[in-house]
Amino acid sequence: MSLVIAKGLTKTYRSGDVEVQAVNGADFSIEAASFVAFVGPSGSGKSTLLNLIGCLDHPSSGTLTVLDSDIATLDRRAAAQFRGRNIGFIFQDFNLVPVLTAYENIEYPLIMVQQWPAPRRREQVMRLLRAVGMEAQADKRPDQLSGGQKQRVAVARALVSNARLVLADEPTANLDHDTAYRIIDLMKKMRDEFGTTFVFSTHDTKIMSEAEVTYTLEDGHVVSTTDKREAAHA
Repeated sequence: MSLVIAKGLTKTYRSGDVEVQAVNGADFSIEAASFVAFVGPSGSGKSTLLNLIGCLDHPSSGTLTVLDSDIATLDRRAAAQFRGRNIGFIFQDFNLVPVLTAYENIEYPLIMVQQWPAPRRREQVMRLLRAVGMEAQADKRPDQLSGGQKQRVAVARALVSNARLVLADEPTANLDHDTAYRIIDLMKKMRDEFGTTFVFSTHDTKIMSEAEVTYTLEDGHVVSTTDKREAAHA
């Protein structure tokens, strides 16, 4: 089952009189419960594609279907509601709220977007804290956590609202080698446990080596696709 389908997808930005074609006729699909990476040099369109899939931006042309919804038809409010219900985000600089504890950072989307009742929130947050091995650090603020611990909290926050799709922009860029692999293993565990689809924008060879499907971009085009699942069944 395809969660994301793009056909002839384009995104053009205008800076003064200059047009920048960030995405230029991209075609790809992303299956449920998969581990997918967009790779390529800086300026190739990786982050723009994540923004389009995450409903943070609108396509200029072409079609983009995410979880059976035509993204181009969503206005700002509908896009925000769609993100809140279906999509989680993980960032390279963690983006945790510094004055909130690990528990409160994970709980935040359930209060601001989902508006879950308190007992249900606590059950879900504790479930995710246990899943990422951070139950003992629940009451610590981000400045009391290591980089790997912060990213564990960020993974839990992305999954707390039962997101079917998690978009991760360079999630291991600020982590050392061993910690990066532990975070990748954690995300694969979360994929296996919850059936979540993870989509990465990355330069990190560690993520590239672990991705099941890799789309290589140049100048906004998908120039090659590597699918390890097909190779395994060949």
